[in-house]
Amino acid sequence: QVQLVESGGGLVQPGGTLRLSCAASGSMFGINAMKWYRQAPGKERELVASISSGGSINYSDSVKGRFTISRDNAKNTLYLQMNSLKPEDTAVYFCYVRQSVGIINQDYWGQGTQVTVSS
Repeated sequence: QVQLVESGGGLVQPGGTLRLSCAASGSMFGINAMKWYRQAPGKERELVASISSGGSINYSDSVKGRFTISRDNAKNTLYLQMNSLKPEDTAVYFCYVRQSVGIINQDYWGQGTQVTVSS
């Protein structure tokens, strides 16, 4: 079992910054990539950024150059630094991991943290 707890969301003006954190607890065995997703009202959940255990990083085109994903493996914590925020970044942000042990895959999601970008 893995528990994921996000924090750091809030209300920010356009152009502002926020830093999201996702603290993972439980067994981290079999976990490679850690990912951030977001879901805006009325829209499907979309992948924002991912980082592998080896440090390979990918971003969606919509956040590339503005967001930075990182992880502290010693603390089992995932981060998302969000700069130059836009109203269209408003969404609930979720942390996600997949745990693979043998042929068994288990997906885990955090409860989400709300990010609102508005003047």
